[in-house]
Amino acid sequence: MRKILLSAIVLLSLSLKAQTPYTSYFTGDTSNVIKTTQYRLCMMGGASEDDEAMKWFLNGSGGGDIVVIRATGSNGYNTYLYSSLGIPVNSVETLVIPSIAAANHPYVRRRLREAEAIWIAGGNQFDYVSYWNNTSVDTAINYLINTKKTPIGGTSAGMAIQGQAYFSAAAGSVSSPVALSDPYGSLLTIGNNDLLHNKILKRVITDTHYDNPDRRGRHSAFVARLFQDSSVAFYGIACDEYTAVCIDSTGIAKVYGGFPTYDDNAYFIQPNCILPNGPETCAAAQSLTWNRSGQALKVYAIKGTSVGAGSFDLNNWQNPNASGGNWQNWFVVNGTFSTTTGATPIACTTTNIKNNTQDEINLYPNPTQSILNFDRTVEKISIKDITGKIRATFFNAEKINIENLVPGIYFIELRSKNYICIKKFVKE
Repeated sequence: MRKILLSAIVLLSLSLKAQTPYTSYFTGDTSNVIKTTQYRLCMMGGASEDDEAMKWFLNGSGGGDIVVIRATGSNGYNTYLYSSLGIPVNSVETLVIPSIAAANHPYVRRRLREAEAIWIAGGNQFDYVSYWNNTSVDTAINYLINTKKTPIGGTSAGMAIQGQAYFSAAAGSVSSPVALSDPYGSLLTIGNNDLLHNKILKRVITDTHYDNPDRRGRHSAFVARLFQDSSVAFYGIACDEYTAVCIDSTGIAKVYGGFPTYDDNAYFIQPNCILPNGPETCAAAQSLTWNRSGQALKVYAIKGTSVGAGSFDLNNWQNPNASGGNWQNWFVVNGTFSTTTGATPIACTTTNIKNNTQDEINLYPNPTQSILNFDRTVEKISIKDITGKIRATFFNAEKINIENLVPGIYFIELRSKNYICIKKFVKE
């Protein structure tokens, strides 16, 4: 009878374990440690990891607990991060989080918040958007970024979701020719300001695997679409497959890779600041034209080296302190992407800059049925209908409830010290 009872207990234990919605692979010391960390962001293009960039990433953890998250796969990072790079850390845990239930599991929430660094593996970014958005996962990551200030990084899909805006791949991937032929096509699915909140990547959309295949055209379509929808300039950061962009806590990005042995590149992309600077044609079922005399996009291209010699200051896109690279012009005419090298640097003055990246106030979600959130407190908020009539006013708020508004298109005026802007939103 004792043997039968013991067998039943073992089977029950195994059954409960099998029902756990996440999978954990653990290497190292199981005790939680508390270390001094430094926020830094490391993004890689999607092939094998750059060791020097990864060492830089781990050095920001203070030797604490590293957590790798993914929706599929297993423990491929554990030994690599724990012992192969020569950077001492307390532990490496890989959490496979393949569902909303897994994302909201108390163990997953606790382990993420205890981490001294988070690495997001490659995979399908739509899995990450579907399973992790508005769960304990993205909440914990944003806590680590903005409160605990730990390193965060990712490769491929793990890089693709780092910006304020992101290509969600909800309908699958999209090639450059297809994206340029219709920037509002069914494959071009973009999320904005509803996932991760890296302040240094405000109004940035990233892209990966840039050289396999050539993704410059589709990235240009992403930026054009965001510009068209928001009426403010968005920026792009891209990595070739074996390239890494590492951004320190001061906003300086350095580029790692295998140059000169290999042609590894990163790109920092922005609309020209000479007005008008938006796309000439960016509409549904029409080929993109963003020409502006062959200078629609000003791009700084940097070769990645083992010491991260090239750099770009993300604090001031319009007049950047950049070194180790070269300027290019990108433009699109009737869906055909073109580029010229040896371009003049971007040179903006206070009279032709529309908005400063760091001052921009963002609202989300958009569209919304009830709540509008802002990324900081806004002193005065005025909502107007399409006739210009004021429908609601709020003061000193980080979020507002608009459920009483009739569904439709509205304009919202945001006023804070030395800042005024008008944005459009949709009430569902």
